[in-house]
Amino acid sequence: MVCNINKTNPVDASGGDFGNKQKRFMARIRRRHILRIGSLLGQLAYYLDVPHRRIVRRNLAFAYPDWSLEKVKSSSRRIFQNLGITFLEILQLTALSKEDLLKKIRVVGLENLQSALRSKKGLVLVSGHLGSWEMGLMYTCSILEEPILGVVKKIRFAPLNRRIHNLRTRFGLKIVYKKGALPEMQQTLRRGGIVGLLVDQSRRLEGVEVTFFGHKVTATPAAAFLALRCKCPVLTIFCVREADGQLTLVVKPPLEFKPTGSLRSDVQANTQVITDAVERMIRKYPEQWFWVHKRWKKYYPHLYPEYQARKKRRHKRTGRHGQI
Repeated sequence: MVCNINKTNPVDASGGDFGNKQKRFMARIRRRHILRIGSLLGQLAYYLDVPHRRIVRRNLAFAYPDWSLEKVKSSSRRIFQNLGITFLEILQLTALSKEDLLKKIRVVGLENLQSALRSKKGLVLVSGHLGSWEMGLMYTCSILEEPILGVVKKIRFAPLNRRIHNLRTRFGLKIVYKKGALPEMQQTLRRGGIVGLLVDQSRRLEGVEVTFFGHKVTATPAAAFLALRCKCPVLTIFCVREADGQLTLVVKPPLEFKPTGSLRSDVQANTQVITDAVERMIRKYPEQWFWVHKRWKKYYPHLYPEYQARKKRRHKRTGRHGQI
């Protein structure tokens, strides 16, 4: 019996050791290699993924009408390259210890975060799909050493959702899915806790109308509503990539909201304030935003005719009719 155990255990130990060696190798990959390989992967995706390349170009031309076609094309390539880099950063994140993560990012505006927390009123952190957004929120949990309630959209493919969930919760982030999350968000803020939201995408039925890059879109009103109901500050926070590849967490001062006299009007007006803050940061780092999203599809469906055609065919198959 002892001999049998000794025969099987080395295989298990080897497997575990191999996994640990893989993680150590991934954690030690230097920034310049992440940048080089990620850029190559993004460049490959740019040439192969025609549908998303088309969406990016149309979005850029729509958001920046003064840009030339050449500028739109060159920026589109760099957007894909940045997505390739972000993808590799997320892969590396699975292997990083908290100490490794803390060494990878520098902070600008940490005093804004510390000051808001000292008020003990609760805090809403808003961000967008800009730069290395996954790493930014996990880094924030690590430096604060207290949990953040992160509100996210559930990924439909269950195995991938489990993997991403496990990654996000490694350093203290508590994940709650958007549907039915409002009561827990309110409870967290009233206890003086922190809620983190990505606010640059919105489901049409849940959003309020705002202007984004000069055009109408819907935006989630959750951050503005929570701030008004719980009387807590709202800070924008972004993890962006500098020209040399250095990741920087940028924390802005609390947003100044504009009272209008009614809750409905306040929510709409302050959702616009939040959207404007996100737009300013995207304009500063335009090639690091997630332009592959069909952001203007509700009010400007002509930007995405292929999507509209697929939706129309799907409605015909299911017997649904009405506005697309």
